[in-house]
Amino acid sequence: MPYSPPSRTPSGPRRRTLLASAAGAALLAGCSAGADSGDDGPSASARARARAARDSRGLLARYDAVLAAHPALTDRLRPLRAQVAAHAAAFEDGAKPSPAASRSSAAPAPVPAAEKDAVTQLAAAERALADRRAKELLQVPGELARLLASVAAAGAAHAYLLTEVAR
Repeated sequence: MPYSPPSRTPSGPRRRTLLASAAGAALLAGCSAGADSGDDGPSASARARARAARDSRGLLARYDAVLAAHPALTDRLRPLRAQVAAHAAAFEDGAKPSPAASRSSAAPAPVPAAEKDAVTQLAAAERALADRRAKELLQVPGELARLLASVAAAGAAHAYLLTEVAR
């Protein structure tokens, strides 16, 4: 009787299948968000969008402060800063900017003197904002939830990249 080697196919779900399932679950969560109910829905959505735009503008101000204090980081931080600016624009798209959104409500945190510490602080800000957006996306309607999910994922990626820059 000839010996046949064991199959090389691992048992259990493949990584690609798990990732696709997670992405599908996220889309279903965004799609299954309840329709705006009555007068509270649109204004709650508008408030969430305005808050997200304000948060992105605040993060943009942090990037600007770090770049002003540490110009040597410009080549590394410029692409991430550009994406944060695009996120702010996406949240402001179709919404009338309020006077409060156009002026910054608080000055950005002071920038540490060491480049490594400044980038670490920026990574922490990206991570905190990404986490906050990931929690908030469950409470907003479909299209805004998808935008928040996308921007939260980008923020998590930014935090990872900034952590690598700080090493």
